[in-house]
Amino acid sequence: MKYINEKDAETLKGMFTSLENDVNLTYFKRDEDCETCPIAEELLTEVSSLSDKLKLTVKDVDADSDSAQSYGIDKVPALVVEGSQDRGIRFYGVPSGYEFNSLLNAFMLVSRGEATLPGVIRDDLDKLDDDIHLQVFVTPNCPHCPSAVKTAHNFAMYSDKVRADMIEISEFPDMAKKYEVMSVPKIVINEEEDFVGALSDVQFLEKIMAYGSKS
Repeated sequence: MKYINEKDAETLKGMFTSLENDVNLTYFKRDEDCETCPIAEELLTEVSSLSDKLKLTVKDVDADSDSAQSYGIDKVPALVVEGSQDRGIRFYGVPSGYEFNSLLNAFMLVSRGEATLPGVIRDDLDKLDDDIHLQVFVTPNCPHCPSAVKTAHNFAMYSDKVRADMIEISEFPDMAKKYEVMSVPKIVINEEEDFVGALSDVQFLEKIMAYGSKS
């Protein structure tokens, strides 16, 4: 089954001409007990075929456990998006619906190799003392979720202290229960603080800095 039709494929090819550097996609799957792994793999195979800048590597999370551990992968389907180095940008679940835009944003961000953030936000991110793990819970039909994912990935791209996960919550019901995800986007900071909504970059950072001041 094709997930990208011919018209959209041509549009994406045109978009991908602006990719500056290679984007390395490391996809982790499991052949058993993962209904959505084949869907994610096919989608990523199709999209990566549209540009020679998109380099897809497929790994089994169990057979390649050392690699999975080195990337901090603890569930599948999982995707690491990186350039010349790993900046902590992750996708868990199928990046479909509105979240396909989040995937494209990550491609552009990593290929450019630099976050698109104003100086005042960069200055505050430079003040972080502790590591920050952002989990952005989303659904494919949430139009506001890609904004939250983009912001989190931008922060991770800029700061070595930040790593950011997009998590498609319907694929991980145990996590939905654990983090009491009732609406999206829901952002969890270091599994201790959380907030709901697609905030501006400044407001999002204020939540992180407020958490840091209490930790």
